[in-house]
Amino acid sequence: MAERSLRLMGAHEIRVRLGGVSRQRVYQITSRADFPKPVADLVQGQVWRAEDVEGWITAKRPQASDSGP
Repeated sequence: MAERSLRLMGAHEIRVRLGGVSRQRVYQITSRADFPKPVADLVQGQVWRAEDVEGWITAKRPQASDSGP
């Protein structure tokens, strides 16, 4: 069976990926109805599948897509 890795992103990684937006702005973005739902709510915060976040960035923030992971 092939091993498949699951890449996750927390708020900090999303913040960096979006070009260093503020923590408050990340909270606003991740609270939007059209933002992917988190896959887990950990003690340190929520986490999302990186694939879902990257898809959202490509669709909603094309200018941020150019900086890629």
